[in-house]
Amino acid sequence: MTTKGIENVNPQRFVKKTKREVTIEEEDESVKDPIDEREIFDLLRDISDPEHPMSLEELNVVQITNIEVDDHKNSVKVFYTPTIPHCSMATLIGLSIKVCLLRSLPPRFKVEVNISPGSHASEEAVNKQLADKERVSAALENSNLLEVVNQCIVKSLE
Repeated sequence: MTTKGIENVNPQRFVKKTKREVTIEEEDESVKDPIDEREIFDLLRDISDPEHPMSLEELNVVQITNIEVDDHKNSVKVFYTPTIPHCSMATLIGLSIKVCLLRSLPPRFKVEVNISPGSHASEEAVNKQLADKERVSAALENSNLLEVVNQCIVKSLE
């Protein structure tokens, strides 16, 4: 495998957390089960990095401490941290996170995805793109880009 075009050739690999056991109550559709930070983390943890054969959890791009959920206000906020400050894949990673959540959560939720403050050189521009519904929609109409996003999130939606 060639390293041409890969910006972070040797990223640090972090230990994955153990999977949360799903309880009988959580599987019972008649019981109201509020969505919490751990549930959002479990949705995102297995998204594949577009450059490396590792998950966003293994690269420490997504962390449970950077997720905010308010089930009563129908709000989910995720802050993610690219592995390097000039990561050219930052927007694609954010788009993958956003698509995963939009496909997985009830439509009542407002999903906000942002780069962790101070972790990327183009933080403001990337955050602006991810917050713009028209830009996100246009990006997902691009079949090549949509295929890459789908490849990144396929494991997380299994």
